[in-house]
Amino acid sequence: MLSALLVMTGIAIVLGAALGYAAIRFKVEGDPLVGKIDAILPQTQCGQCGYPGCKPYAEAIARGEAGINQCPPGGEEGIRKLADLLGREFKPLSEEHGIEKPRSVAVIDEQTCIGCTLCIQACPVDAIVGAAKQMHTVVDKLCTGCELCVAPCPVDCISMVPVAETVQTWKWKYPVIEIRKAA
Repeated sequence: MLSALLVMTGIAIVLGAALGYAAIRFKVEGDPLVGKIDAILPQTQCGQCGYPGCKPYAEAIARGEAGINQCPPGGEEGIRKLADLLGREFKPLSEEHGIEKPRSVAVIDEQTCIGCTLCIQACPVDAIVGAAKQMHTVVDKLCTGCELCVAPCPVDCISMVPVAETVQTWKWKYPVIEIRKAA
């Protein structure tokens, strides 16, 4: 009886290890609908929707716990895409979550910056670089324009500057595809 129990325990350990390895080796993807919703969201990670980032908001939408009109950075275009994807009725942006604004990036007045690092801690995408008691700067290609760095700054040295619409910045969340003429 004891030997049968030991054999079963050994089998359980081997199966558990195999399943654990498989879960790590072959990453199991979540709900494909969440991925499609998340792909439509602007990836600003700003939290204006009431969720800590775009993926948690996408998960809440997929579960039916959140409206499709809670993302100011995604704006009307994002709401329309979500409505089309989910077969829901278009609703205007929820006023309680903010207003749609043009794309912008944070700019730090480096002469005024005291190097407190509060903006670095607030940035959800690590777009601000600097060290304690040293000036900070924003890597504009990484900045999503979420504005989360503005409020914690004790010297008000951060401003949001609208990004001029050019071929490179239009539809800023999508890569620009270069088309070349055949020689």
